[in-house]
Amino acid sequence: MFTGIVQGIAEVVEVHELEEFRTHVVALPESMRSGLEIGASVAHNGVCLTVTAIDGERVSFDLMRETLRLTNLGAITPGQCVNIERAARFGDEIGGHSMSGHIICMAKGVAIEEAPNNRRLWFALSDKAAKFVFEKGYIGVDGISLTVGDVRPSADGVGVEFSVNLIPETLSRTMLGSRLMNDWVNIEIDTQTQVIVETVERVLASRQ
Repeated sequence: MFTGIVQGIAEVVEVHELEEFRTHVVALPESMRSGLEIGASVAHNGVCLTVTAIDGERVSFDLMRETLRLTNLGAITPGQCVNIERAARFGDEIGGHSMSGHIICMAKGVAIEEAPNNRRLWFALSDKAAKFVFEKGYIGVDGISLTVGDVRPSADGVGVEFSVNLIPETLSRTMLGSRLMNDWVNIEIDTQTQVIVETVERVLASRQ
């Protein structure tokens, strides 16, 4: 389990490609390696990955076909960075919201609105996940627990666009501070919201 409170960013220093499979070697700062063991779970841009090797600061993670298909990690090249969060431990403060590290889809950046000391980002979301997004609801964006600001129909009429408002701390601590128009971000839907929506849909469908 994760909390959506990103602990920092780390550089991907090597990428090893195989057919529908790749390994990322990430330079994890010492503060993020305390007690880290092979088999531990670490979120990269919100994607739950398993530690497969540790060589000093160089920590390896394997990415399977489904991860490459659903997330933005398949486009990462050496020298780029990812948001990092270690798995939550019993007794940790839950500062964001409960997250699984299971990405449902990606969303595309469609607008950036600058204001003093904060920034608003707009993302276009496919109809697959649109029904789970509500104003003031939780959403995971590249592993960051955020509150949905506004929701509006997408420009193409398929799906929705939603906004998130970012404070300076989030902009400096995470990769969202460097996201540009047309960049893709990983989306995790709040589990409780998903369960409620799908339960209501099943109940309504059974009454027809």
